[in-house]
Amino acid sequence: MTEQALPRLLTVMATLRDPEAGCPWDRVQDFASIAPYTVEEAYEVADAIVKNDPSALRDELGDLLFQVVYHARLAEERGWFDFEAVAASITAKMIRRHPHVFGDAAPRDTHAQTTAWEADKARERAARTESGVLDGIATTLPALTRAKKLAGRAARVGFDWPDAEAVLEKLDEEIAELRAELPDQNPDRIEDELGDLFFVLVNLARKLGCDSEAALTRANAKFERRFRGVEAMLAAAGRTPDQAGLDEMEDLWRAVKAKEKTT
Repeated sequence: MTEQALPRLLTVMATLRDPEAGCPWDRVQDFASIAPYTVEEAYEVADAIVKNDPSALRDELGDLLFQVVYHARLAEERGWFDFEAVAASITAKMIRRHPHVFGDAAPRDTHAQTTAWEADKARERAARTESGVLDGIATTLPALTRAKKLAGRAARVGFDWPDAEAVLEKLDEEIAELRAELPDQNPDRIEDELGDLFFVLVNLARKLGCDSEAALTRANAKFERRFRGVEAMLAAAGRTPDQAGLDEMEDLWRAVKAKEKTT
């Protein structure tokens, strides 16, 4: 049954795209219209992992696999490649990038494998005539992730702050520049300076050995948990947030925060 599952999925996809008997919605889709769903499914896989939900993870991995099948089908219809070519390509790449597993190379630890992986990717970029240090970093990555990759790539050729303290000094500088823009209330200038501030924060996280995306995700979860605590305390008193003033909610926030520290 397992051996038949993938061929059946490919057949289902082909049927959905059939010009006459297929689904009207699926027939009109293209790479651009499907791409947002691909990104969304990847995030839902990550969410299932965070929630440690095996059943959801199985379902979300299936949804993500279907996205790969969908794009491969679109490419096949254009005569570019098919799903088999996609699978063959990634198989060859994994074997090539792991000579210590599939070849005769000496064993590697995690650091050595990461270094070798990046060197292999650099050779692949060179083969595609991508000679710039920053070439090959997808423009569609989440902004924090892309900032980390851009800065990390530049750091490998020596364009970097010496330590976290130097980044903190740059952070102070960027905050001052943002403050200087506030009186004029120019949206473009404020956004520009705010972007610089975010970029420096990403680099601070990198220097501290933290992942900025993970740190912000954690902060989001903390804010949500604490605000829900405020709502719960207000509900216990028969009230809602819009019936409470800022000062009261601040006091409740501090109470929720204090309770967290004692549990």
